[in-house]
Amino acid sequence: MKIIEFNDKGERVEADAGSVRSDSAGSALAPRPQLRSAAPEPARRKRGDSSGIELYMFQTGTLRTKLKYIKMNQGESDFEIPVPWFLIKHPAGNVVIDGGNAIEAAIDKRGHWGDVVDAYDPVMDVADNCADQCKSVGVDPNSVRFLLQSHLHLDHTGAIGHFPKAQIICQRAEYEYAFNPHWFSAGAYIRADFDRPGLNWKFLGGEYTDNYDLFGDGTIRMIFTPGHAPGHQSFLITLPRTGPVLLTIDAAYTLDHWENKALPGLVVSSADAANSVAKLRRIASDTNAMVVTGHDPDNWKTFRKAPFDFYD
Repeated sequence: MKIIEFNDKGERVEADAGSVRSDSAGSALAPRPQLRSAAPEPARRKRGDSSGIELYMFQTGTLRTKLKYIKMNQGESDFEIPVPWFLIKHPAGNVVIDGGNAIEAAIDKRGHWGDVVDAYDPVMDVADNCADQCKSVGVDPNSVRFLLQSHLHLDHTGAIGHFPKAQIICQRAEYEYAFNPHWFSAGAYIRADFDRPGLNWKFLGGEYTDNYDLFGDGTIRMIFTPGHAPGHQSFLITLPRTGPVLLTIDAAYTLDHWENKALPGLVVSSADAANSVAKLRRIASDTNAMVVTGHDPDNWKTFRKAPFDFYD
């Protein structure tokens, strides 16, 4: 298995063992772009009318759950959440973020997820899998260059193994934890999704590699946001016309998390989770970014959805 890491000097090296240091040396954000605030959706555009960099917002169905599993200690009422994932078309290569639920969750959810379905019940058609959805916007799975993993929970690992030429970029802390999680997090990790032969992993090193710029042009930056999971990361996507779009992923499931009204239903560190939201709020303020939370059903309704539309 090919692994690329960073050494103490920040140089890229190939390695098959050892951990990446997590020294506090996060880099600064790029200069603040000149932006507009998020505006109402315009009339639908033809795909030919594009800046050349496009962000597509997909979902792999929904999860039926209880409110307490999304907003800590907030009751037993039923709550259904979307399961988003994202595709970015870029001149330097296509990029998938997460991939939502694995196709196996549509074929045999209990066989693949086990008793987790008693708490998080996936509602998904086979055609909702991320590889087939990519084809709906003209992207061959073989053309995807990078797969960015926010973390390795079961509703975010649907792309792993389904994009044969993609390098998978993940925080090392998350990868290591996924193989040996605490008892209270164990159900969130489906080892069959990420423990596969022939994968090309690249690991980031927490604060040490914070704000990692994928293409070196400021379009896709990875922001270390632990708390919900030890190696969680969020993404700042800066588009030519739309400007910055902040994908919080599960650092903020919902707007209640974003507004400090609730903690996520699953955390490994409540303090880290709160600090990560504060960090993202500063970034959103500095860049005037459009904020996309991880699983908020009302927030999710407000965005342009693939395959019919995109942001550029």
